[in-house]
Amino acid sequence: MMRKAFVIGTSLVLAALIGTGLGLHFNDREIEEIIEREVQTTSAFVEAKPTAYTHAEFNKAQNDITESRQNAITRTVDKVSPAVVGINVIEVRETVYRDPFREFFGDDPFFGPFFRDRFGDRTRRQEVRGLGSGFIISPDGYILTNDHVAGNAEEITVTLSDGRQFQAELIGSDLVSDIALLKIDTEEELPYAPLGNSDDVIIGEWVVTLGNPFGLFERGHKPIVTVGVISAKNMNLSSVNNRVYRGMLQTDAAINSGNSGGPLVNSLGEVIGVNTLIYTGSGYQTGNVGVGFAIPVNRVKNIVEELREHGKIDRSFWTGLRIQPVDQNFARILGLDRVEGVIINQVIQNSPAERAGLEPGDVLIEVNGERITAQEVLIDIVNSSRVGDVLELRVLRDKEEEKIINLQLESRQS
Repeated sequence: MMRKAFVIGTSLVLAALIGTGLGLHFNDREIEEIIEREVQTTSAFVEAKPTAYTHAEFNKAQNDITESRQNAITRTVDKVSPAVVGINVIEVRETVYRDPFREFFGDDPFFGPFFRDRFGDRTRRQEVRGLGSGFIISPDGYILTNDHVAGNAEEITVTLSDGRQFQAELIGSDLVSDIALLKIDTEEELPYAPLGNSDDVIIGEWVVTLGNPFGLFERGHKPIVTVGVISAKNMNLSSVNNRVYRGMLQTDAAINSGNSGGPLVNSLGEVIGVNTLIYTGSGYQTGNVGVGFAIPVNRVKNIVEELREHGKIDRSFWTGLRIQPVDQNFARILGLDRVEGVIINQVIQNSPAERAGLEPGDVLIEVNGERITAQEVLIDIVNSSRVGDVLELRVLRDKEEEKIINLQLESRQS
């Protein structure tokens, strides 16, 4: 190293001598000072070592790192976590047990009556435990979750993020929308999660899920957090156990068994959806593969208000329609370019359909702006509606004329 410094210094001396010939005048003292200064500078650079942090400097560096790690995601987690709850339920399910002797002799003309009377069908009651997630939506203790989490529960235990447990009351539940509303009683105001606007969700924006996957919430009384983006929106899925999942939000944030009922939150800390189900290659199951779905919160808002007021959603409407799907033969006869839609083959007299002006032979091709690609699409849309809703139908009449007809869903009692 010192040899390298000597070479550099010697070069500077030569440069000084050459400079003299070029009209730059240095005396001997000035040349010595230049050489000494350059050698010291070079040696210091070559032999320099990192400076050790003092304790105060280290703490300051750590604080700077901590501050720089705070971002929209971490602030969202801090904001929403206190409102997330773990839910444990006990359901009582009844199963019918048929005695094997009755199964064998039930139809026998001689022994049958004896075994039917002596060994009739028996009902067995069995307690089934389950778990899920939820979140507080008001300071007085209303909690939102899925119907498939708590809708049939006889006992509901809610665990808050501070470890306290409460017995919750089921205020109301709706199987079709898969939404349930719970209530816990406490004298203090509780932290709650603000509801956002799911209509302005942006595909690709960051989102956070919080909940109780596999019961892990119970280990530390803190919700488990996963992060992802909105992968798609307005996803129409197949019905599952009479539950209708339409217009769903899709995310790649991990959702697992136990996450059902927890919040899907945007980077502003607003709930935009209720985590509900996941998809695997074999259907809607319990193992995450990065394809999860949440019920948009805007659809949930009206349901929550009706559950709070009436304890149920009134779906006791009727249309007065009888329909059948369009097949290839009907499509050819009607001159349709696609095999889709449904044909009205009967309109009941004095029914909502008749009052709306629908006629036998009309082909329904669109409802509320959505094309009827299959009969199941129409059934899901209608089944997810409520008394008083108005369906905007686009119909094809007499093969050519398209009409827009509004059908109001009336109560069967009216």
